[in-house]
Amino acid sequence: MGPVPAQQWGDARQTAARLDAEHVRAIALTWVDNAGVVRTKTVPTARLAPAVQRGVGMSPVFDVFTADDAITASAHLGGPDGDLRLFPDLERLTVLAAQPGWAWAPVDRYDQLGTPHPACQRQFARRMVERAADAGLALRMGFETEWVVSRAPLHGRWPDGAAGGGRLDGAVGTGDPLEYPCVGPAYGMTRVVELSDYLRDVAEALALQGVEVFQLHPEYAPGQFEVSTAPSDPLRAADDLVLVRETVRAVSLRHGLRASFAPSVVAGQVGNGCHLHLSLHRGERSLHRDPDARWGLDPDAVRFLGGILEALPALLAIGCPSPASYLRLAPSMWVGAYQCWGVENREAALRLVTGAPGDPDGGHAEVKPFDAAANPYLAVGTVIAAGLHGLSAGAELPPPVTGDPGVLGVRERARRGIVRLPASLTESTDRLARSTTLAEAMGEVLHGAVIAVRRAEAAHCAEMEPADIAAATRWRY
Repeated sequence: MGPVPAQQWGDARQTAARLDAEHVRAIALTWVDNAGVVRTKTVPTARLAPAVQRGVGMSPVFDVFTADDAITASAHLGGPDGDLRLFPDLERLTVLAAQPGWAWAPVDRYDQLGTPHPACQRQFARRMVERAADAGLALRMGFETEWVVSRAPLHGRWPDGAAGGGRLDGAVGTGDPLEYPCVGPAYGMTRVVELSDYLRDVAEALALQGVEVFQLHPEYAPGQFEVSTAPSDPLRAADDLVLVRETVRAVSLRHGLRASFAPSVVAGQVGNGCHLHLSLHRGERSLHRDPDARWGLDPDAVRFLGGILEALPALLAIGCPSPASYLRLAPSMWVGAYQCWGVENREAALRLVTGAPGDPDGGHAEVKPFDAAANPYLAVGTVIAAGLHGLSAGAELPPPVTGDPGVLGVRERARRGIVRLPASLTESTDRLARSTTLAEAMGEVLHGAVIAVRRAEAAHCAEMEPADIAAATRWRY
C-alpha cells in the first residue's frame, strides 16, 4: 500500500463511480487498536480515490488507547505529536448489507513519507504470512465468533410492551439493564425459532458480503450465538472477523437488539470466545494428513504446533487481552485454561481436530482460549510467529491430554507437566514482555505499545470486583 500508482488511482475512481451508482454514500475505513476496539475514519464515496492515493490522516496515539478510551503511553508512542496516513485496501472493499448506503474497507497505516508504520497490526500480520511463505508454509485460518444478544433500550428505557426473555442476572447496579430476547435452552432449536428472522438476516447479510458461513447456531450461555466462517489466508481471516462482528452488530440493531462480544458479559457465566482455527500446507499438501505419522501430523506440523503450545502463556496477552478475559478463563469450562494439547479434547488449550477420514483438508488445530477482545491481526501474526519459532527450534509436542485436566490432582498435573495458563492479565503481560520470540517478530514499537496498553488496563481494573469488570467492558467490543 502507501502512495499508489496511477492504475490504482484509476481503479479507485471507477470503484467510487460504481458505489455511487449503487447508492453507497460513505465508506468506513477501519483498523483495530491494541485494546481490540475497532476504530474508524469515514469518507464520502466521492473521496475514495484521494484516500487511496494520499491516505486519510490519523494520530498514532490510537496505538495506546485502552478499551475505555483512556490514553496511556509507551516509550515510542503517546501524546499529541505525529501523524499517520490510512490507506484503504481496495481488494477488501465491501458494500455493507446491513447498513444501507455504506461500504467498508480495512486500512494499512503509513507515515507521511510512505514508510510502513511500525505499529500497524495489519502489516505485522502480512509480514508473518510472508515469513511463513519463505519457510515454504501456507496457512489457512478461520475464527468462531460468539456473542450475546439482549434487547436494546430506547433512550435508557425498554420499549413499551417488550416481551419475552428474562432479566440478565448480574446486571444490577450497572445502570445498563439487559433482557434476553429468547428463552430457549443451550443449543436449542427453540432459540432458532424465537429469533429465526434475526438469524436469517445475519446469514443473508454475511452471504451478500461474500463471507462464507459454515455454521450459525445457538451457544451455551443465555442469549448466546456463534457463527463459524470458512478458512482463508490469515490476513483475510482477520479482515473477515472484523466484518463479521460489525455485521452482526448492525443486524442486531436493526432488530432492536444489542450484541455483546465481550469475554465476560456477566461475571460467573460462560463468556464469549473467539477460537482461532489453523491448518498448515506445503503447496497443495496438508500437513495434517500424513497417513504414516502419529496423529496424522507431518513432523513440521508437530514442530509448528509445539511452538504455539510453548508460547501460549505469552500469547494469552494477545488473544485474551482484557481483564474481563480472565473471568472467562476458568478450568472445566471448555476454554482451555491449562497449557496442554489434546486430540479432539475441548478442555485442551490447543486442540487437534482430525476431521473426517474422507476429507483431505479436514485436519486442523484450534487455539481455544482466545476471545473477541483480541485484535485479530495481532492474533494471527503472533500465532504464526510462535509456530515458526517452533519450526526452526525443533519444538516437540508432549503426550496429548485426554479428559479434563482441571479434575486431576495437583500432583498428577505436575507429574504430567500440565500447568495452568496465566490467570490474570498482569501475569500474561509479564510473559509477553519476556518473550524474545514475539518481541522480535512484532518489533520494539508494536511490542512496547501492546504491553503499555495491557498494563494500563490491568491497573485500571486491579481493585474492581468481577461484576464491575464485566459491566465496564460489556459494550466495548
